[in-house]
Amino acid sequence: MPRSANADEETDAPVTIAEQKHRRPSSTLILLAVVLIVGAYFGYQEFRERLLFLHEEDARIRADMVTVSSRVAGWVTKVTATEGQSVDTATTLVVMDHREAELLIDEMTAQLEAVGADKVRLRAEKELVRNRTESHLLSVRSALTAARVTVSSLKPQLDLTRRDLERNRRLFEQKVASRRQLDQSETQLQRIEREHRIAVANLHGAEAQVKEAEAERARLQVLAGELAVLGKREAEIGAKIRRQQLDLEDRTIKSPLKGVVDRRFIEIGEYVTPGQRLMLVHDPSAVWIEANIKETEVRRLVIGQSVAVTVDAYPDETFEGRLERIGNTATSAFALLPSPNPSGNFTKITQRLPIRIAIEQRDGRLRPGMMVQIKIDTGDADNKTKGAPTGG
Repeated sequence: MPRSANADEETDAPVTIAEQKHRRPSSTLILLAVVLIVGAYFGYQEFRERLLFLHEEDARIRADMVTVSSRVAGWVTKVTATEGQSVDTATTLVVMDHREAELLIDEMTAQLEAVGADKVRLRAEKELVRNRTESHLLSVRSALTAARVTVSSLKPQLDLTRRDLERNRRLFEQKVASRRQLDQSETQLQRIEREHRIAVANLHGAEAQVKEAEAERARLQVLAGELAVLGKREAEIGAKIRRQQLDLEDRTIKSPLKGVVDRRFIEIGEYVTPGQRLMLVHDPSAVWIEANIKETEVRRLVIGQSVAVTVDAYPDETFEGRLERIGNTATSAFALLPSPNPSGNFTKITQRLPIRIAIEQRDGRLRPGMMVQIKIDTGDADNKTKGAPTGG
């Protein structure tokens, strides 16, 4: 029996090896088929990704970084905002020494009040001169009228007396009139002439007084001119006061927007100059993504295409964006140092154009400067119907 068992075992052994050799090619084929299927699947996925999507890693989150600066020079007396602090519009950030500005306003206010007092005085003087000149002018005009009446009334008497004298002189020569009558006629003429000369002198005096009164009345125009000058002076001082009030207001520097303080560059006690930056502020809700796309890929972009965004700081989350703007100029055009080619050797380098992607803030976690990776859906048929790419 032992021999029989051993014989059987020896008989079964070759059969098992043969079966194994017979089964080995089918297992290899199956494994190869599986590998080919998996490779084809992933190859299709990679082809589909490259065909329908545009990937780019040269992308960052951006925001408008507002530089808060001073319009005036002075010493910093208070800094109320710290880095990372949330601020509202018109929140006080920095306070500067304003004592000198207040003193200047007080000085100019006193000057303005002095000008106002001078205007009151000149108005009173003008009214006084007007009343006095009007009454005086009325009086001298009346005297002038009376002098004219006197002269006009004496003129016929003078003519009559002269004719009487001539007649009496002829009669005296003819021995008809006496010497007494001739003397009386001469005396009468002398009296009338004297009265006429006095009346004419009075007339000239009245005319001079009228001119003098009219000249005094012209002083009203001088006073009116002085009042106009004071009015201009008052307006000038008022403008200086308003400018100084603006200077005083500028010494309390407030936030221009609702946002977050990113950096603070000054401390209490420092002296700042006009234009010196004091803080950096940005609005966390107004962020976007800026990426640089190869010029050979721009033809695939259309405004409005959807974008999947992966932030390096949050690799497990995906953010949704939308292509908002395509740049009109390559980034190399803005280089500070141009690259001339005096030797004639040329190496062609693919240029990049900036694009802007709109993205919604999520709990304030998207911060300017963060690196992101974007995947633009260039196969979106609905977006492709919106028109050709445009820049902004």
